[in-house]
This record gives sequence, C-alpha cells and structure tokens, in this order.
Amino acid sequence: MIRRSFKRAATMIAIILVHHQVISQNYRVVGTDVTDCYDNMNTITCPVFPGDPFYGQFPGVLIPSYLANANATVTDLITGLTWQKSPDQNGDNDGTIEYTDKLTWPQVQARIAVLNSTNWGGYNDWRIPTIKQLYSLTNWNGTDPSGYSGTTTTGLKPFIDTTYFQFAWGQTTSGERLIDSQYASSNMYNEKSFAGYDQLFGFNFADGRIKGYDLVMPGGAAKVFSFIAVRGDTTYGINHFSDNGNQTISDSATLLMWAKDDSQIPVDWEAALAWAQTKNGGNYCGYNDWRLPSTKELQSIVDYTRSPGSTNSAAIDPLFNCTPIINESGRPDWPWFWTSTTHRSYNGTTYSGPNGIYVCFGRAAGWIKKIGNSYYSYCDVHGAGAQRSDPKSGTYVGDYLGVDSLGNPVYGRGPQGDILRVNNFVRLVRDIKTSTGEVRQGMKSGYILIRPNPATDFITVDLQQEFAENETLEIFNMLGQIVHTQKIMPGGAVKIGTGSLKPGLYNVKVKSSETIFTGKFSKQ
Repeated sequence: MIRRSFKRAATMIAIILVHHQVISQNYRVVGTDVTDCYDNMNTITCPVFPGDPFYGQFPGVLIPSYLANANATVTDLITGLTWQKSPDQNGDNDGTIEYTDKLTWPQVQARIAVLNSTNWGGYNDWRIPTIKQLYSLTNWNGTDPSGYSGTTTTGLKPFIDTTYFQFAWGQTTSGERLIDSQYASSNMYNEKSFAGYDQLFGFNFADGRIKGYDLVMPGGAAKVFSFIAVRGDTTYGINHFSDNGNQTISDSATLLMWAKDDSQIPVDWEAALAWAQTKNGGNYCGYNDWRLPSTKELQSIVDYTRSPGSTNSAAIDPLFNCTPIINESGRPDWPWFWTSTTHRSYNGTTYSGPNGIYVCFGRAAGWIKKIGNSYYSYCDVHGAGAQRSDPKSGTYVGDYLGVDSLGNPVYGRGPQGDILRVNNFVRLVRDIKTSTGEVRQGMKSGYILIRPNPATDFITVDLQQEFAENETLEIFNMLGQIVHTQKIMPGGAVKIGTGSLKPGLYNVKVKSSETIFTGKFSKQ
C-alpha cells in the first residue's frame, strides 16, 4: 500500500510527462485505506503471488491523509479539497449532530447561500459536493450493519474517518433507522424514480452505498439529508479520457489506464480477480499489470450524465465499450461491474466479508411491490451510477431469494428489493507509466511492496532500482511513534524483523530529501 509524495496545499497538481505530452493529474483517486484481504467470507492472509486464490484485491493507493483546521474544517491533503467538519450546522454549534441538523434538498441549496453570505470559516466559495467529490471521503474500513437488528452502535464503524469528521448514526428516537446517514451531493439522477419523483445521488456513510434517493418519501414527506459543504478545486472528479488506439483508454486526470472492452460475460468475485491475472498472462493489450479496480477507481469513470432511460446507454463515456445485457425483466440494459473491494459486514457479534462491492453502469434495479398491486415490478430503484454490493458466491434460482415463513417468494434484498446477481462483469485497470517511472494507484507499486501482510516475525520491503540515492526507512505505530529506522540502498529488498513489535497496524515510510512513499502492514 503506497502513495506518491504530496505537498500540503489547497490544490495539488502533479505534472507528469506521458508520451512526451504534459498532463495534469487533478483527480487523484484516494485510497480505500483497507489493510485486510478476504476470501468469499472471512479475512485471509493477503495473497502474494498472481496464481494464489483471491490475489489482486489489495487496494493500495494514495493513503487518505487529512489536516484538521482551527475553523471547523478539514483539508484533504490528497485531493486538496476543504470540507466542513460536521453536519452540525443548525445554529446551535453544540458539537452534536442531531435530527434537526438534517436538510431537505431546497434547504441544502439555501445553506450554501448562507455559508457564502456569512463568510463561514473565512471563505465565501462553498458549494455542494459532486458525488465523486463526496465519494473521495469514503473509508472502506467501515462495516455495513444492514443485517444488524440491534439498536446500540457499539461495534459499528462508519465509512468515514471519524478522527477528523463528526458523524452520527440515524436516530431511532426520531423514527430513523441506524443506517439513515445519507449525505447529499449535487448530482441529480437524470431519470424519474419508479414513484415519479426526482432522485438525488448521495452516499450513505452508515452502510457504505451510493444511491439515488427520492426527494419525496412514501407518505409525501420531503427526504432529508446530512450535509457538509466543500470548497477548493472545482475540477476534481472530471475525467480527461483519450483513446490510445490499442483497445485501451487513458484518463490523464487520474493517471489510470482502462481496458476499452469489458469481460463480456459475468463471473463471480473470485473469478473476476483471477480473470485479471489470466489477461496478464496473455499480455493483454500489450500490458501484464492489469488488475480489478478498487471501488473508488471504478466509480471514478461513471458518467452521471448518462443512463439507460435518458441516453439509451450505460453510465459511461462512449469511448468505452459496454456489453449490453437483457435484464431480469426482459428489457435491454447494461451490466454491473465488480470491484476488488470487500463490503465488510457486522451482525452484532462478528465481522465478515461475504459481499463484494459493485458499481451499476446499468439500472440499479430492485423488485418493488407497488401499493395496490399484488405483483412485483422491476424498477430502477437507485439509478445507474449507484454503488451497492452482492454476495461473492452462491446460487440464486429465478428472480427471488427464497420463501418466507408462509411459503411466499421473497423478491430481492432490502426495502427496495435489490436484485442479486452474484455474477457481474469486469473492467480492468492499470496505472499509466511515465517517462520518470510508474505512477501507482494500486498494490504492486513501482516503489515498495510489503509482505507478508499480516506479518508475524518479519516483513520484506521490496524496492526497485528507481531510487537514485540512499533512503531512510521508518516504521511508525498508530500513535505516530517511530519504532524502527534504518538506511537502505537503492533497489533490491530489505528484510526487517517484527517479532518485538506489539500486535497492531503500522505505517512504513521510505523517504529522501524530496520524496515520501508509504505503506501499511498489520502485525499479528
């Protein structure tokens, strides 16, 4: 798990030479911050070799890094965006997020005008974040409590870094569910919902999903959202795609290269990971370092201006080929795509990882039993561009999951009857290589790779010849204390004993006078 060096600045732009052209990496895809690997259910020792089962899920990337400011704002040191620390902006400033802090969509829009007219925090350029900007804050160490029936939040973990941001679970005393912590974005879905209402894309930091939310709830009440404003680079989240003419698409904004074609057939999660390695073995499109994208990487290429009903297309730039499908209702549609990220679950006693995250480039469908009907209707309940999760393996017969206690078929999962497919499509990604080396967004960095992970008695830190000088390697515990330091030579590998370290998570930093590269490992 690694990150490129960064400067603590409001705007961070990396100028990179690629094929003798100057491009600007102004859409840096922040890491998931995950250190665990999973099989179809539980944590496993992270696979090291491409032939190992479940190899290729380790997320790596630019490790999230924040700066807490004195004016109740937080600056993301990777994206350069500055955020309000808390949705607690109802005027009482008591540091507690309450149900009264939640806003309807018109109130969200009005809140921006108030923030700017009052020069809140010393700034007057606040705005509603796009869904891609909001998604940059997600932390995938969170745990989905959807199957949890308790009312206490002990053991639950939201999908946002609560060291820097204030968060509140849904308030059951106000009639909410624990998972009601949906944050508003500025992206409206360009189709009406099945109920005929406008839908606003938001991210739920309680259960870890992007959905299009009806602005009118059943019964006629207005939907309310948590909300934090953002300021800074307005171009963050905008792609700059180019067709390379070799069945690959480059994005100079993220410095990611994508396969133009998808897998053309659906597979389960383990097979999706393995498919990437199969393509690497055949030097697919001239490269052998393809991988299954992390959830943040895959969401970065969603085109929220496109959808099946409005543009008769998948929610992706037309430069990409997207295999058409016939969905469960017999209608033309487009697939959902696996990511390498596990959607961790918590049932009140144990943590597990039975679900893999996918992004919907076609309809995010569900079975809805409309009022007055005796049958279920197939509806686009969450919008193309939604991010949900499915079981990584299993067999589901027909359109329903099973039967209830009375023998009636149970359609879909959750209150909107989410369709389960288990087998989803794959689109591969790799990192663009530059004239100065490889700009990594994933595990096998051009700089360091730490293994085994988790560690017991030692770690091996692999280096490459790209280092031009001797470097200093430091290991930090989670309190920020240095527990090991040594000089290292360019290239090769360094084996470091970890037997004396206490169990826990550790940061590894390799630094010189101008560069800082980091990784993480856990000690058992």
